[in-house]
Parts: sequence; C-alpha cells; structure tokens
Amino acid sequence: MLNEILLGGGIATVSGVIGFFISKKLTSANFEVYTDQAKAKAKAIENEAQTLLERAYNKSREIELEAKKQYESAKERAKANLHQREDDLIRKEQGFKRYKQDEEKKIHSQNSIVESQKLNLERNEKSLNSLKKRYEEKIDEALHVLEHSAGMTKDEAKTALLRNVEDKSRGEISHIVRRYESEAKQEGERKANFILAQATSRFAGEFASERLTNLVHLDNDELKGRIIGKEGRNIKALETLMGVDIIIDDTPNAILVSSFNLYRRAIATKTLQLLIADGRIQPARIEEIFKKVSDEFEAGILAEGEELIADMNIGVMHPELMKLIGRLRYRASYGQNALAHTLEVAHLAGIMAAEMGGDPILAKRAGLLHDIGKALTHDHDGNHVDLGAEVCNRYNENTVVINAIYAHHGQQEINSIECGAVCAADALSAARPGARREVLESFLKRVTEIEDIASGHTGVKQAYAINAGREVRVIVNATLVNDDESVLMAREIAKEIEERVQYPGEIKVNVIRESRAIQFAK
Repeated sequence: MLNEILLGGGIATVSGVIGFFISKKLTSANFEVYTDQAKAKAKAIENEAQTLLERAYNKSREIELEAKKQYESAKERAKANLHQREDDLIRKEQGFKRYKQDEEKKIHSQNSIVESQKLNLERNEKSLNSLKKRYEEKIDEALHVLEHSAGMTKDEAKTALLRNVEDKSRGEISHIVRRYESEAKQEGERKANFILAQATSRFAGEFASERLTNLVHLDNDELKGRIIGKEGRNIKALETLMGVDIIIDDTPNAILVSSFNLYRRAIATKTLQLLIADGRIQPARIEEIFKKVSDEFEAGILAEGEELIADMNIGVMHPELMKLIGRLRYRASYGQNALAHTLEVAHLAGIMAAEMGGDPILAKRAGLLHDIGKALTHDHDGNHVDLGAEVCNRYNENTVVINAIYAHHGQQEINSIECGAVCAADALSAARPGARREVLESFLKRVTEIEDIASGHTGVKQAYAINAGREVRVIVNATLVNDDESVLMAREIAKEIEERVQYPGEIKVNVIRESRAIQFAK
C-alpha cells in the first residue's frame, strides 16, 4: 500500500514538473509573438511620425517663405512711402525757405519805409514847434495892440470875443449836433443789422413744428383688434394708464396717439411699439411695459442733457439743470419745440455776443437756460420765468443768466452785452416765419387748465385731457372716494370747468374708480 502511494506521488510530481516546463515554453513563445507585434506597431508609428514631421517641416517652410515674401513686399512699400514723404518734406522745406526769404525782404523793406517816415516825422515835428512858437508870439503882439486900441484888458476882450462867437455859432452847433446824432443813429442801426445778419447767416437752424399726434405703424390690420382687446379692455387700459387718446380708424396699417403733452405722447408711442413687437397685449403686460419705458425716458433725458452741455462746450452744470434741459425736448411753446428754440437762441446769442465784444460762452449758457422754467410748468405752479430764475438761483448760476431769464420777458432791464444778445436771439427765433402758432398755444393752455382743475380735487390720482380737449379722464383713489362721491366729483369738476374755462362745444368729465385685490400664492 505504501509503495503504491509513493509511486502515485512520484508520478504526480513528474507530471507537475513536465507541465511546468511545457507551460513555460508556451508562455515564452507567446511573449516573442507579442514582442514582434509591438515592434512592428512601433515601427509603423515611427514611420507615420516621420511622415508627419516631414509634412510639418514642409508646411513651415512654405509659411516661412510666404511670410518672408510679405515682409519684403511690405518693406518695399514702406521704403517707397518713406522716400515719398522725404521728397514731400524736402519740397515743403524749400517752399518754407522761399516764403521766409520773401517775408524777410518784405520786413526789411517795411523797416526802411518806417525809418524814413520816422525821420520825416521828426523833421515835421521840429518845424511845427517852431511855427507854433512864432504863432504864439504873433498872438501876443495882436493882443497887445488890441488892448491899447480898444481900451480893454486881455481877459475882457477874450470874454467879449467868445460871447460873440458863441451867439453866432449857436445855430451852426445845433445843426452839427443834429447831423451827428442822425449819423450815429444810422450807424447804430447799420451795426445792429450787420450783427443780426452775421448771426443768422452763420446759424442755420432746423424748422420743426410740433404736432398733437404720433403715428404708430402696424404690420397688419389684425393687430388693431388685439390692441382694442375683448370688450375694449386693452385700449381702455392703455388710455387710462398713459393719459392719451388712441385713435383706431380705417387708416391702413396705422393707429394714432393723440395728446397735447409731448412727454406723455412719446412714452405712449414707445410703449405701443414695444407691445406690438412683443405680441402679448394684455392689461398686466401693458402696465409692465409702460413702467419700463417711463424709467428709460427718465434716464434718457438726463443723458441727452449731458450730451447737449458737452456739445455746447459751456462748462460744468448741475445734473438737475441738465435733466431739465433734456426734458425741454418734450415741451412746446406756440407749436415750436422748446429744446429746438433754446438751442437756436443759445447759438444765435453766442454769435451776437462775439460780434459785440462780449463773452460768447456765457451768452450761450444764458441762452440755453433762458426758458428752463418751461420744463417745470407742468408740475409746479407759477410762470416759467419765475420758476426758471428760482431753479437757477438754487444751483448758483451766473447773474447774467438770471438777468436774461427775467429780461427776455421785460421783467428786468438788460444789464450786459450777453443778456442783450439772448433777448435779441429769443425775439429772432420766435419771429421767423412759421416758427410759432398762436392757436396751438391757446389750445395747450386750455387743456392744461382743464387737467389742473380736475387734479385739484381731493382723492384724484391722475387727470388726463384727451380727445383734443373734449374729454377729461379722472382716475381717483378707490380707498378715498366711493361710488357716490365719484358721481358728485364729476358734477363738481364739470361745473368748475364751465365757470373757469372758455371752450367750444362740450367737455365730457369721466371719473374712473377702480379697486384691486392682489394676493400671491406661495
């Protein structure tokens, strides 16, 4: 039994050794195969890398040659340009030398003439002194003879002679005075006309007359229905919020925005354009776009004022004044845009002041601010002269500016050349043909007065005169005014308009009371 076990173990041991050697042999053979494959792949990669390297080298050579070619071309052009400039410089230098020689000759010639004239003047002065001395001696001799012959002293004779000369010359002197006064008046008129002609010929202002409507273009007439909205909700929201009259008629692809207030009309026009481009026309979206446009306009008027001050080159100005200047774009007087009129006056005043020996920069500043109060009349009580003077005093403007604000309406005397230039320029700007329209100004005053009457009642949030002044839309605070009080308010406003305002036809007073309940789901 033991022998069998030993035999079996020996056989197993021999088999394991034989298997180990066989396995090692097979592994060695496979390793050689893998080694050969790896060497083949490495060789292929090496060949491919060599090929890519050669291509890259050839490409770099091509780029280098092209760059060298461009460099040589640019170098040649630069050389040619340099030679051309050198030639131009040499020609200019030669021309300058010739000019210098000519000027030196002229100066030398003029010096010679001046020296000869100086010598002649000295000789003439000596001769004149000699003649003067002889003349005085002759006068003394004549006076001595007169004293002995007339029995009067020198002073008595002088007094009598002067009295006779004065009596005989009085009429002649009066005639001379009248003649010189007439000549001075004619010369003054001629000089004034010359200054005005110079100013108007050197400044060419644009003609711009303000209207009461803006046209909004539509891509198609289907948008009119969307602007009106279901049961007129959209157009009602637009007119109530923006205080304008929106006219939708048979005019193809267009609607009209009507309001006497330029600022309000400009905001409404921009809001409508953005709503049309967006496509979402509904009351909530209308309020959102309107607020965004209003904020943009407030920022825009300050930027426009800053740009105008920089273009006019009149120095530093307070930001509030610059904002008011920008706001003048949305004001009109007698149909003439207030900002266009102001710029026209500023340019004309600067030119006139320069012609008359004044300060053109100060004159332009005074011209730019002379009507600044018109930017405040929609929001504050009082006339534009007092408002303008008050705001300029508040921000420490020059006394010439204050004088120009008062003087251009005759409330003060003109105290400087610059102020006179502003007053003349203001009259010139307003008097040119077509600059102003009296009918429009009276209409604007009427609708402004209607809005002021409605806004003066307690509980009124906003009041808008629309439909060419034939309707006033009054929006009241729902918490302060109930339905019954709104009826009474409409009657009171209508009665007050009847008593204080002159108008054709009738005016509709529309009091709107609206309450909203807003909650947020969180």
